[in-house]
Amino acid sequence: MTGTPHQVSDVMTRAVVAVSRHTLFKDIVERMEQWRVSALPVLEGDGRVIGVVSEADLLPKEEFRSGIPDRLTQLRRMRDLAKAGAVTAEELMSTPAVTVHADATVAEAARIMAVKRVKRLPVVTSEGLLDGVVSRGDLLKPFLRPDGDLADEIRRDVVDVLFPAPVEPVHIVVDDGVVTVTGRVGEAAYIDVAARMMRGVEGVVGVDCRLTAADAG
Repeated sequence: MTGTPHQVSDVMTRAVVAVSRHTLFKDIVERMEQWRVSALPVLEGDGRVIGVVSEADLLPKEEFRSGIPDRLTQLRRMRDLAKAGAVTAEELMSTPAVTVHADATVAEAARIMAVKRVKRLPVVTSEGLLDGVVSRGDLLKPFLRPDGDLADEIRRDVVDVLFPAPVEPVHIVVDDGVVTVTGRVGEAAYIDVAARMMRGVEGVVGVDCRLTAADAG
């Protein structure tokens, strides 16, 4: 992976298994097991995403298998009880689907997953058609970038831009995603900016900015 993958399109999976609104419960479970996924988008005929069926949507059938719960539980968990009796994706799915666009940033996708408490997001076009899927694991792919790539990007997009003529050479060492930068530059005002920009590089785990400035003190 070269360059900072700012967008979902850089990390998403394009080959996606999906179901229709008429897919039966057992078929859904079998597809999840076969493809080792925790959720499946539900598509209308033209490929438009109309919902998502997740493991959480399927579990009520097992949870309430022993019988009808007490009245209080019935009132509190009406939706789960309805899903316990569901047999098709249309009855099981959560709708509207929580989705993301391919041009969204990786950070935006991560934020949506955290807020909505989902593990996978269908990636849709502006017309709502399925374009791919992005998972939590996909959002971690930037951290697999080689240390050398990170060092090259920091040199090119941060150091050479902010400090084109350093007082002393700026050295960049990246070890397991942790960046250490040393050297002497002209202006102290840009050092904090440089540290923030380095932390913003996809795949960077941490930054130890030891730059000093000629104009400090």
